[in-house]
Amino acid sequence: MIQVQNLVKSFDNRQVVRRLSFTAQDGAITGLLGANGAGKTTTLRIVCGVLQPDAGAVKIDRSGTGALLDHTGIYPRLTVRENLAYFGMLRGMPSAVLAERVSQVLGTLGLEAIADRRTAGFSQGERMKTALGRAILHAPKNLLLDEPTNGLDVPSVRSLRDLLRRLRDAGACVVFSSHVLDEVRTLCDHVVIVDHGRLVAQGSPAELCRQTDSGSLEDAFVKLTCTEEHAIC
Repeated sequence: MIQVQNLVKSFDNRQVVRRLSFTAQDGAITGLLGANGAGKTTTLRIVCGVLQPDAGAVKIDRSGTGALLDHTGIYPRLTVRENLAYFGMLRGMPSAVLAERVSQVLGTLGLEAIADRRTAGFSQGERMKTALGRAILHAPKNLLLDEPTNGLDVPSVRSLRDLLRRLRDAGACVVFSSHVLDEVRTLCDHVVIVDHGRLVAQGSPAELCRQTDSGSLEDAFVKLTCTEEHAIC
């Protein structure tokens, strides 16, 4: 379980996260839904420990957490297999366990065909899968993903969705950010809607529709986030 309590974060005197609180349960997929600039990425970076909040707290077992916050950090001169093995060694995984896990992750993500290619020149989808492999290599109980489907083709998106469901069904706590409503509706057990760094509503997609008397998650989202700060509304 991950508990986020009254997080506050500012950059250059601009408050990006404003007293944000939510709980992500084990065995569930929790989506952070919001427009670009809503504070989702900053929140995930605080949750995984990359950033320190100005106020508030996060309760999480970081040793049992994997994170995909971007697709960088992959060494282009190393192959997929070598990248995974290197990050496993950094985590202190025993060599025998590491070799087995690398093989399992390559199979799970469908990376066997390119496992021994250097990652220089990889496509967006290939980089994402390699970075995701790095995040799940140690079989984390918590998984944090920031806009994981950006730039992916349809087969890659479907493959990622299937993987997240399998992880959830195995008891993992999965949290991912997105501004894609259909993705959130399809995947999430619990949705946390964030607007200008604030929590505006949370619940299952069906609950959010009932709360706002809406026929779709898109309609519910618009009703909840159209404020004076959004002139287009």
